[in-house]
Amino acid sequence: MLKETVLSRSVRIMFAGSLGLAMSISAPYAMAQEAANSATSTQRVEITGSSIKRINQETALPVQTLSRSDIEKSGANSVADLVAALPSMQGFATANQTINGGGGGIQTASIHNIGASYTLVLLNGHRLASYGSGSAVNLSSIPMSAVERVEILTDGASTLYGSDAIAGVVNFILRKNQTDFSVDLTYNQPQHSGGKSYNFGISKGFGDLEKDGYNVLLAYSHDEQKELNASQRPFADTGVRKFSQNGKNYATWSLSDNSSPAIAQLKMKDGSDPVMFSPDLLKNGKCGPNTFQVESRCRFDFASTVQLVPESKRDSFFGSVNYKLNSDTNLFAEAVVSKFTQTGRYAPAAQPLALPLSSPLYSKYVAPYLGQMGVDPANVDSALMRLRISDAGGRNTAYGTEAQHLVFGVDGNAFGMDYNASYTHSISKRSRDFAGGFLSKDKFYAIVDAVPPASSYDPFAPAGSSGAILAPAVLHENWSSSQNTLDVLSLRGSRELFTLPGGKAQLGLGTDFTRQGYDYHTTPIGMGNNALQPNYTDAPLGDSPGDLPIAASRNNWGAFAELLMPISKRFDVTAALRYDSYTAIKNTANFDPAGKPIAAETQGNKADKLTYKLSAALRPIDSLLLRGSYGTGFKMADMSTITSPLTHSGNTGAQYDCPVKAPDPRAVNCLGKTQYDILTGGNRLSGENGLKAEESKQATLGFRIEPLSSLSIGLDWWDVKMSNQIASLPEAVVFGNPAKYDNLFSTFYEAGQGGNILVATLPSFNIASAQYQGIDWDASFKTATPIGKLSMNWTGTYLLKSDYDLPGNPTVQSVGRYDEFNNVAFRVITRLATTLTTSEMFSHSMMINYKSGYHDHQASVREVNADGSFGNFVDLDRDVASYTTFDWQTRAQIKKNITLTFGIKNLFDRNPPLSLKDGNGDQVGYDGRYADAMGRTFYMTGSMKF
Repeated sequence: MLKETVLSRSVRIMFAGSLGLAMSISAPYAMAQEAANSATSTQRVEITGSSIKRINQETALPVQTLSRSDIEKSGANSVADLVAALPSMQGFATANQTINGGGGGIQTASIHNIGASYTLVLLNGHRLASYGSGSAVNLSSIPMSAVERVEILTDGASTLYGSDAIAGVVNFILRKNQTDFSVDLTYNQPQHSGGKSYNFGISKGFGDLEKDGYNVLLAYSHDEQKELNASQRPFADTGVRKFSQNGKNYATWSLSDNSSPAIAQLKMKDGSDPVMFSPDLLKNGKCGPNTFQVESRCRFDFASTVQLVPESKRDSFFGSVNYKLNSDTNLFAEAVVSKFTQTGRYAPAAQPLALPLSSPLYSKYVAPYLGQMGVDPANVDSALMRLRISDAGGRNTAYGTEAQHLVFGVDGNAFGMDYNASYTHSISKRSRDFAGGFLSKDKFYAIVDAVPPASSYDPFAPAGSSGAILAPAVLHENWSSSQNTLDVLSLRGSRELFTLPGGKAQLGLGTDFTRQGYDYHTTPIGMGNNALQPNYTDAPLGDSPGDLPIAASRNNWGAFAELLMPISKRFDVTAALRYDSYTAIKNTANFDPAGKPIAAETQGNKADKLTYKLSAALRPIDSLLLRGSYGTGFKMADMSTITSPLTHSGNTGAQYDCPVKAPDPRAVNCLGKTQYDILTGGNRLSGENGLKAEESKQATLGFRIEPLSSLSIGLDWWDVKMSNQIASLPEAVVFGNPAKYDNLFSTFYEAGQGGNILVATLPSFNIASAQYQGIDWDASFKTATPIGKLSMNWTGTYLLKSDYDLPGNPTVQSVGRYDEFNNVAFRVITRLATTLTTSEMFSHSMMINYKSGYHDHQASVREVNADGSFGNFVDLDRDVASYTTFDWQTRAQIKKNITLTFGIKNLFDRNPPLSLKDGNGDQVGYDGRYADAMGRTFYMTGSMKF
């Protein structure tokens, strides 16, 4: 059991004992009786998760709604920040992960930790092109200034939307029928240095749809986020962070032997352990910047050189047109154009270089110190320079996303049927550019080997002396580009049928045809040297070689039917069916540079599937709603999971013992416990050996009670079971059982080192299953007080299961622990907040955000002696503390058309809790996916309407 701090225990007791303080971040739910009594409740509207227009009331499905007011009160800088703050969201990609953490410049949504690829993101109910070959959408493409509200369905909806809505749906509803001119400006300034941001948006509407019969809305927004560096925060400015645990002092020890100036590594003829030392240390008696002395060498402190938050910019345009053709028919069109760039910087490139024993560098920097190191010169077999190329600068990777989204269609009512017909054309372009710190291998070696030596690069010289020499080799060009194109034709309608005791039964029908295209290519510098590119030798130093291009496409069509049956005034049942048919993938990029076919043009399997869903709502009394649902779903493999060629995919997140032993010829770079390189690729086979569709079963059961008109409490249990999941074996499993997976270890030609290295191949198959289970709750309360109106809200998720199974391996249980995939599933995430409106002019809001603690990654740390010196290495088991932050906001309605807002995020300047995590890039000491690195941040927002 995790130990609780006094603060976390107090928060837990406060949560359990009262509704506490709450800002209305999740809109209160209205009961059916209240809706029936409202003059405005008779309008039938679309509800996310259903194809049937109905009175806007509580349904059998758990739908959370964020209004425009909720969005403004949240203090979020972007759509991604807004969604990430919801307690029901876990397992999404964050901006922090762009910094060598696999994020790739994207930010996603993931409901209940099930994953971004299982969470459908819609814009005004229409699909968006994903950032890759699957279905996950980059939220950075959506302009928050144009969002009117957000609807989040936390239940599977595959029977309505298709195969990628297993976890649920996030539907962004953009502004509509606006007539005024609006200007919004926000500025964020952390109390400590670094990380400031600002955004502004303007919008103008023309024509009132009801009065004039048309409305045109135009909106533009611009956002900028400045970088935050590790050197600007004491909890992350070094890989050697001292801390206390159970009365003892320890230090993290995340250092690298690829250093600046270079470390010499000698291989001995007699088979004894390699000898390593820093010539610069032995010469000058001290280590240089960003290094720590470890015995006779200066190891590089890479964590001190990285960013914590990347720099980003976004420009977005939104336009919509609505035209009433007549009282029953509306024509509409909408367009979104967005450009988002994000640049992450991490440590300078690390590059081992061969050091010939006959070279001048060996004579100058190594030979004079062999006696001091106790090395017999005649016993030296070979030498290596372990180099950090600091003079080229930190590695800067610039990611760009361009989104173009167009929808036009018609909706209305004809022959007693509400209908909607639309065409969606959506494009998402993504690029990855070298923006500094990466080097051309060919140009770098030309500099290293230059003659005379006075003009060449000296790896053993102090950092800062060779920037101009290396400049010609530093890359500033594109590494890879991709484009995903989505075309959807959709037709749906609903109408009343027969009469039941509870009212009219209603039927919803729909069909859609979708074509998805995915194109991917790398530029020559990124292609590297492997078996498929035998005539190309150059490669980027500081990154993995690229792979072959992909030009894939796939079609699918689906049809659904949904029947709502009000069995009685207090009980209704909804049944839905959907049929989907997917073609196999056509990949026209199947030739190597010499024109030789490397795979069939048709790849993977076609598939068709029937899914269903049943849901019911019972209102035994006016103040109580009981609801539940059960359904099935399935998901096709992403196109790249099928079509991707085998390629180098970086290195393992953790360090492992060598999985093979000499004289095995694969043991070419075994140096004890270290990181090893990984190969991944698609499964292009068809039939039984190819990838099949993943399948799911989902269930929910919940209630909502309103004992008072001012109090509403809701709770929903949910469960999702996945089978036939597509997965590659975890690195920890493969390296933990090297004999069992011996066939997955091989050698791979690494261009940077000019020779073969040991690699592990992690292929994908339908081998996994998973179960996710938990409880969502929300409670809202409103009352009048002597000093103003008080509204309170408490939302949260209690995760019961987040389990992942691979055959023949222990179940990976992720709840409350740092798991084998380097991720955490939090047991409890909750938000407790309040808004106090003291007058027509002022309102004040406080929000408490809480994440429970978890069992940390077991890591090797060093003991710290009483005199501050470092002692032995020990494996430490520990827990990461719970994380609680407070946010404050005061809002002033200066005039009817002018609003000013002042807020403080992380009011008490809470630092992220210590984590010994292994994965997610080069940051050390905390986990930026789960905690805020900014600290106390002040912000101001001004809004004006004309």
